[in-house]
Amino acid sequence: MSPSSAAAFDAKERPGRPPTLTDRTIDAVREGIRNGTLVPGELYSVYRLADKLGVSRSPVRDALLRLAETGMVAFERNRGFRVVLPGARELTEIIAVRLALEVPAAERAAERAQEADREALESEYKAMLSAVAAGDETAFMMHDQRLHGLLLELAGNAHATRIVENLRDATRLVGTSTIRASRSLDDVYREHRPILDAIEQGDPRAAGAAMRRHLESTGLLLLREAARGHRTDADLNALWDNLVGLPPGPSA
Repeated sequence: MSPSSAAAFDAKERPGRPPTLTDRTIDAVREGIRNGTLVPGELYSVYRLADKLGVSRSPVRDALLRLAETGMVAFERNRGFRVVLPGARELTEIIAVRLALEVPAAERAAERAQEADREALESEYKAMLSAVAAGDETAFMMHDQRLHGLLLELAGNAHATRIVENLRDATRLVGTSTIRASRSLDDVYREHRPILDAIEQGDPRAAGAAMRRHLESTGLLLLREAARGHRTDADLNALWDNLVGLPPGPSA
């Protein structure tokens, strides 16, 4: 783990209660996945991670068990753990959960947003544009995640916010490959404009529909990237229809 990850471990704060050592370890592992110091497939030692973070093995194991529940890591008995790159089914399940949480959250955000909330959303959107201009993928993904987080917070469900944050981290490595192979940062940036426009207009139905289009577009690209060379389009359509309930089409 990089020095920046260790610093993030020391500095991380959570509203409402002081972070436990397990919370802080989860944050440090997730930051390692985000910045590329923890990569899929490589075997890592629980003991070495505990030493780097300056904590005992117990909170590290507890943190990794919780991350394993999200599919982000997998244990190898008596050897350590690996960061897991999700497969086609896992990605489709993740998108189904995000649709269930983020579409109604966007609708509620359109109902509840005040001027300060809309300004905060626009600030993140402008920061995304700056990252597009700079070609800074890391900064772009950070502001993208913050924008989605603000929408979830407006909906008032802190648990949903944490769930989506974990799910986004689980798909992050596949997501960056779709940006390189299938779409540009500018494409992703533009997909958010209809969501913010609907919130500005106080239109819950339009906000939910725009969020659904954005998540479906993202989900289909993630799915096809993960399944490249392993599944046919018919397989992917059946998987999507079974788990999401809407067959993928050109307008998704």
